[in-house]
Amino acid sequence: MPGTLYLIPSTIGNENIKYSLPRESTEIIQKLDEFIVENVRTARRFLIKAGYSKSIDNIKFNILNKHTPENSLPSFFNNIKAGKSAGIISEAGCPCIADPGAKIVALAHQMGIKVKPLTGPSSIFLALMASGFNGQNFVFHGYLPIEKKKQHNSLKKIEKQAIHNNQTQIFMEAPYRNNNLLNNILSSLSPSTKLCIASELTTNEEFIETKSIDDWKKQIPDLNKKNTVFLIYA
Repeated sequence: MPGTLYLIPSTIGNENIKYSLPRESTEIIQKLDEFIVENVRTARRFLIKAGYSKSIDNIKFNILNKHTPENSLPSFFNNIKAGKSAGIISEAGCPCIADPGAKIVALAHQMGIKVKPLTGPSSIFLALMASGFNGQNFVFHGYLPIEKKKQHNSLKKIEKQAIHNNQTQIFMEAPYRNNNLLNNILSSLSPSTKLCIASELTTNEEFIETKSIDDWKKQIPDLNKKNTVFLIYA
């Protein structure tokens, strides 16, 4: 009988892991010694934070990132098919949400392997919860185009979607480009459109605020190198 593929959320800030993950999740992590991860160093730090009691040196890490050849992915299941369970650890937050883990989960379903998602934090959903926007109809766009004109056009398009569909629009950016994106948001969107900025969630630097575009222009925050989720609603 094959093992189980566990989807393991990681912390999204420097919060106490007891605040982010229920005890049942950390107990499951303790039983595993094979993981699928984007970055071994980050995964090791997370496991230590989670109180992992086995030798870190004896863990088998399968690397899943943009450089991983597609034809190597089935080999990640060799031990799972033989009856041993393994886990996917996200870089931050929940696996498969703005994360490459979905490819592995799709393969698991094709192979008839049980997939078990564990409870943990997601910056996207925490931001949506705290925004005051429509939580029944929303869309996550991931990363918008980097080039200013294309980004402007994309912002105008999703603003129209927010209006016509009564739909919350969610997106993010690489932290070092946050300020450029924010300036483009403020110059591209209508003054009455609502913008929620949710930054450094679950940390001591957490900042969540919802204002109109017009009001944000009066006091623009510095978001440089801060993990931030942007939400708009009109």
